[in-house]
Amino acid sequence: MRLRRTAALPVVLSLAGAAWLIQDHSPSSAALAQAGNPAGRDGDWPMYNRDLAGTRYSPLRQITTANVTQLRPAWSFTLGAHPSAGSITGGSELTPIVVDGVMYLTTSTAVVALEPETGRMIWSADAPGGLSRRGLAVWPGDATMPARLFVTAGNRLLALDAKSGRPAAGFGPEENGQVDMGQSYNGSPTIFRDTVIIGTNSPPGALRAFDARRGVKQWEFKSIPPPGQQGSESWQSDDIRSNAGALAWSFSRTIDAQRGIVYVVFDAPAPDYYGGNRPGDNLYGTSIVALDIETGRYKWHFQAVHHDLWDYDLPSAPGLLDVMINGRMTPIIAAAGKTGYLYILDRVTGKPVFGIEERPVPASDAPGEKSSPTQPIPVKPPPIARVSYSAEDLVTAAETTAEHAAFCKALVERSGGLYNAGPFTPYLYRAPGAPPRSTVLFPGSVGGANWGGTAADPALGYIFVNTMDEASIGWVTQRAGRDGVLSWVRGSVVGSTSRFQWKDAPENSGGNIQGSGERAWPCQKPPWGNLLAINARTGDIAWRVPLGITEELPEARQRTGRLNMGGPMATASGLVFIGASNDRRFRAFDSRTGRELWVTKLDMSAHAVPMTYMGKDGKQYVAVTAAGASALDDPAPAGAEALVTFRLP
Repeated sequence: MRLRRTAALPVVLSLAGAAWLIQDHSPSSAALAQAGNPAGRDGDWPMYNRDLAGTRYSPLRQITTANVTQLRPAWSFTLGAHPSAGSITGGSELTPIVVDGVMYLTTSTAVVALEPETGRMIWSADAPGGLSRRGLAVWPGDATMPARLFVTAGNRLLALDAKSGRPAAGFGPEENGQVDMGQSYNGSPTIFRDTVIIGTNSPPGALRAFDARRGVKQWEFKSIPPPGQQGSESWQSDDIRSNAGALAWSFSRTIDAQRGIVYVVFDAPAPDYYGGNRPGDNLYGTSIVALDIETGRYKWHFQAVHHDLWDYDLPSAPGLLDVMINGRMTPIIAAAGKTGYLYILDRVTGKPVFGIEERPVPASDAPGEKSSPTQPIPVKPPPIARVSYSAEDLVTAAETTAEHAAFCKALVERSGGLYNAGPFTPYLYRAPGAPPRSTVLFPGSVGGANWGGTAADPALGYIFVNTMDEASIGWVTQRAGRDGVLSWVRGSVVGSTSRFQWKDAPENSGGNIQGSGERAWPCQKPPWGNLLAINARTGDIAWRVPLGITEELPEARQRTGRLNMGGPMATASGLVFIGASNDRRFRAFDSRTGRELWVTKLDMSAHAVPMTYMGKDGKQYVAVTAAGASALDDPAPAGAEALVTFRLP
């Protein structure tokens, strides 16, 4: 597909100041400030998840299940190549926002305002290196202060005037429109009233709140509690404060505006695959924590993995929904994890809605390791991704190709066989110089459900989530670094990525979505990726369909599902839109049945959360960022990393 590239106006701004276009496109307070929950107008998409509850649900109905097949390209806007270091998708993962008739987004080098009907540039502000590739946020201002945009660049929080793109006056200790946050954050800020909520991509892990007017830090909640504070007893060692894990790296936050609660998810403690030097459950690693949004004070927590040995982060902001359960309207929070489970809790108390049981799990045999004897496993919903493996699950030529099946069979043999004892199987210990002995772990360390997270339809009571079944294989062992110090690492016969998959040139591809693109074929029988709907009223899976195709296979075998990163969004007209899969497709599904209604091919894969908005021309648009790595033998054309939009004729 080739989309019309918009011509950029020859006006570029820098954060140091420059000329700007004099047009009043700033967001109004009335459009955003609604009891602290800026959902904006029906036609807006005013934040990363559209609303503070994280539903990604738009009330727009112009594009329906009956006419979605008529969607056509509208315009596109080139984003420029982002540095791929640290990214599993290899490019931008942006979700733009639309407020009061203006679209705001980040490119590889700038913050930009566009006309959302045409993609015509209103202004562009050059930004420092390290600009977030995920998104930005808007604060509506008030009678005394104009609206502002907030975006992160490394460890800096930038505030820009929404009308001009200039640095926001009076913000920061030097009043130059930026503050040093102390730690870096690469997601999208979340704004509640006059507070900007920021996570962490570098240690120490924390959630932080800054004043939107001056940039003063208001509070901070640390993921690893200092000695003497609640939760510190779960770290049975003296060096917990030096732990590099338990970061708050999810791309956004969710907030119960009525109750004044912000929910933060923290990732796994470090090191990822060995915990002998951090005995105990290790709170608040791999946990949901509910905090008072005014003070940052702890309210409750739920730990999804005790003493995490699998890098099973809770990677995305949980969704909030009010649903009728057993005759009672229940305020729930739903968190999808890399573990392959969806955790549904009462968001006021943190108690499980459908039950969660502490079940025995296999013990680690690594020297010095004290793995948790049990892990919390939901009674409902059932697993949303594969959580076990047996020899019968190995792919055969009947499902894919003889070459693929032969590679996978040989991989099992080279690995010394594969060990799996169900959910939370630990990596086997391999002594230095010993023959290979390998665990195969489902889900692997990338999930399950990853940072794409969930969307919801409040009318249906459905929660939508995409998952993939990509296993990790290998062992844990000790290895000397360049300084001669021994450290615990994961290894495998395919290298440190440890992916259980077939790919051309495995020594060079890196074995991930970025490195091997569309060539990555997992070694178990398909489907390899799915889109699901969970009925939040009952805890049952309403439908599950493969997400993505493998074009190289005969047509009858193509519906394999694909590896996927990114998430869904839903509309009131009964549609779920999602890119995510690494087959360079963008799709729409019937939210009630899971039937695929529309699909289009993109220049690159769309590893981002899509969004929708109503233009001033009366047209509903759907937009998604297509910037994920393409197949190695089919490089994307120049300028392919772009925001692409669609509308009805």
